[in-house]
Amino acid sequence: MKTIESIVREIRRELTPVFEQKLRTYLLDQDKDWLIEQVVRLTLDAHSLQEMDRKVMQEMKARQREARIERVKRLDVDDGKLRAFVQKYKSLDRAALVAQGLLSADAPPKGTFLILAGHRSEEGNLLLDSAKDHLYAFLFGDVSTHTRFKRIQQELLTMTVPVFKSASLDFMKATTELSASGTWQDPESVSNDLRADNTLLQVEYGEIEGEWIGDGIKTALALINNLEINEQVLYARMENIEQSTLIS
Repeated sequence: MKTIESIVREIRRELTPVFEQKLRTYLLDQDKDWLIEQVVRLTLDAHSLQEMDRKVMQEMKARQREARIERVKRLDVDDGKLRAFVQKYKSLDRAALVAQGLLSADAPPKGTFLILAGHRSEEGNLLLDSAKDHLYAFLFGDVSTHTRFKRIQQELLTMTVPVFKSASLDFMKATTELSASGTWQDPESVSNDLRADNTLLQVEYGEIEGEWIGDGIKTALALINNLEINEQVLYARMENIEQSTLIS
């Protein structure tokens, strides 16, 4: 009498030649360097694979940061461009993004999943990149990135982001990350955050007269939230600090 194990073995014997032929046909069309990379991966143990993947990720992030810095340089941000950015985008909420064709009307409801590129138009994706570039300039910009602000006081920006969405802000440098549990309870029960895994991101930056940097940060974060992070409430607090925790 046949058993389930014997049936599975019999099916596997029948499928193996077909699978092998399809695999060979597929591999013949692949790039040689990619094939070598895959063979190398098959010979490594788990620890070596993790180290290799970590190095690849570090190299990729370094390239992305270099590309962002070059874009920030081209922005050539100063007080006037900061004010223009705030005035242009401060009222651009989700409804306006959808109305202007920048965001799809069927994007995930706020408080649920990340908004992916497929739910943004090409112009929407460009606006998201621009918002991140401007945020980088507002927080970290100096003469080396062609950013010209007369920063007169130190401020601390603290943001609360769900762990699974924090990668949306991993382009920022000099960021302190702390673990935290969520306490948000949505009145409409769409996105209750009680005991959820969150990350606190803290960044020191220099403010200018009139606190326009803070307005720029809020405007950029609102765009990033409505176009990608997709929280009902993205917690961000800015406060003046008398002494910096950065000691050299």
